[in-house]
Amino acid sequence: MTTNLYSVEGVQAKFREGLACLDGQLSQYKYANEIERKTGVPKSYIALGGGGLVFIMIFFNLAGQLLTNTISWVYPAYASFKAIETATTADDKQWLTYWTVIGFVQIIEFFSDVLLYWFPFYYLFKTLFVLWLALPQTRGAEVLYSRFLRPYLLKAQTDIDRKADDLKQKVSDVASEFSKKD
Repeated sequence: MTTNLYSVEGVQAKFREGLACLDGQLSQYKYANEIERKTGVPKSYIALGGGGLVFIMIFFNLAGQLLTNTISWVYPAYASFKAIETATTADDKQWLTYWTVIGFVQIIEFFSDVLLYWFPFYYLFKTLFVLWLALPQTRGAEVLYSRFLRPYLLKAQTDIDRKADDLKQKVSDVASEFSKKD
């Protein structure tokens, strides 16, 4: 007999199924198993509690900027390290794309910070956006890059290269001038 998914029992059964799946995923990690063994609390409960705590802290902006920036840098940096160490290049492309997109996002954020500060739940939305960009399941960075950033950069590439060469020449001239004075 199947349980009606829209009943309380159905929701509970689906939740237990999700917990079992999460527990199976967490079982791959030595530290998760060790924490469960030492505390006696299922590792899925600890993960959900920690995730819930982070969500609440971001939601109420208790270290929202720190947590959001940590999420946008720590996991992607580690995933990039792992991608560099693999023989395939598909994951390298994913993380290079992520870093390109997040760089542009942070430049835009820097100049619009005065306005964004007043936006309610800004760090919650930014965290969700960063997760969408970073997670391999969603590949949001690839979507933004291919639809928006790549066409813009291809159009502006010649101008950007010219300006970069001009700047490089000016820095070289200043450095040469500075070294002549010594």
